[in-house]
Amino acid sequence: MQDLKLTLIQSEIHWQDVAANLAMFEEKIWQIKGETDIIVLPEMFNTGFSMETSLAEPMNLTTFKWMKQMAAQTGAVVTGSYMVKEAGKVYNRLVWMQPDGEYQKYDKRHLFRMADEHNHFNFGMERVIMVWKGWKICPLVCYDLRFPVWARNQDLEYDVLMFVANWPAVRISAWDALLKARAIENVAYCVGVNRVGEDENDIEYNGHTATYGLKGEKITFSEKEELVSVTLSAKELKGFRDKFPAHLDADDFEVK
Repeated sequence: MQDLKLTLIQSEIHWQDVAANLAMFEEKIWQIKGETDIIVLPEMFNTGFSMETSLAEPMNLTTFKWMKQMAAQTGAVVTGSYMVKEAGKVYNRLVWMQPDGEYQKYDKRHLFRMADEHNHFNFGMERVIMVWKGWKICPLVCYDLRFPVWARNQDLEYDVLMFVANWPAVRISAWDALLKARAIENVAYCVGVNRVGEDENDIEYNGHTATYGLKGEKITFSEKEELVSVTLSAKELKGFRDKFPAHLDADDFEVK
């Protein structure tokens, strides 16, 4: 397993304007210098955190095809969440798009009831582990961060825990603390990609896109609109887990 390079895109988002957001993120993707393995976009990157489910797209439509094109042209996985409608239901769906056009999906499990998300979207029922370049990655979405049982790394089933989010500035201290905690308790790298700016509901976002190491150390951190590159060390991952195998003493449980 080689080191893994991620590009985290922290950006403002045009409110409910799919075309403008796809154009903007495409420009940012082409600003990436050198090769990267995974490009990570925020939650609902093509609309902002909106409950306007008329903007939901079927799979294999505009945003899906754009992700497929970006992945093919960059040779990297492109991932982020957006509204998807499928079989009469609407999901806040993270799509994991590979350069070869193969993809996986994760539907947000914990819907943010304080914004009435649970009355507009359907709950996801399954956690998914993605495998890329020999790394096992668990992608989750925003509010999922507050629920450690759902994120728990049983038997080291993943190496990287990844959150895409629209997490507001008013609660950013919780974001910082929980990302760090998830890294420590799961003996894994933890990556959180947030947005900046203000949406049409007058909600302010101040980023804090960050990467935490296995001991909870901060590797990257940003409060402004920018591309953040980070390389995760395979040697450090294996070395720490060999010396500190806390997972061997973890409690067994099932999520129902």
